[in-house]
Amino acid sequence: MTTVSAGSTPAVRLLDTVSEAQLRGLAAVLADCVEGGASVSFMQPLTAQRAQAFWRRVADGVASGERALLVAEDEEGILGTVQVVLAQPENQPHRGEVAKMLVHRRARRRGIGALLMKAAERVARERGKTLLVLDTSSADAERLYERSGWVRVGSIPGFALLPQGEPCDTTFFYRELK
Repeated sequence: MTTVSAGSTPAVRLLDTVSEAQLRGLAAVLADCVEGGASVSFMQPLTAQRAQAFWRRVADGVASGERALLVAEDEEGILGTVQVVLAQPENQPHRGEVAKMLVHRRARRRGIGALLMKAAERVARERGKTLLVLDTSSADAERLYERSGWVRVGSIPGFALLPQGEPCDTTFFYRELK
């Protein structure tokens, strides 16, 4: 594990492997986000078993080098996470995709999302990526990405469902890494 930033703010770390305790912490963050209404690919109710199964698949991707997994932690444990999907089609080796940028509701509005995104961009650069893409259905996340220099491409109405079943729009962004 590599520490990316620390101090009075939470530490952001790149995980090389994912322990059982970290799987439980990641599952708790995912469950909190889904319970809070975030459209992050899961419907309510999200069981601990389904959330942990998702993170086990992510851990397999980390182990194979297909993705990078970063976590933000404080003394209570994991409070945020983001992934960079590194494995792309052979005609897109320069591109990565940011996925599952999640911050627990107890830790929002503390700059953790910005820390995670900055770390994700750094890791992508280090892995040879010059272009990142992402999508979101959160207005708060849209503001974060725009403040961080991401370029809004556009929105697709009704692209996904909120955890309770209502349709929601999804906005796509990109960022060129220099």
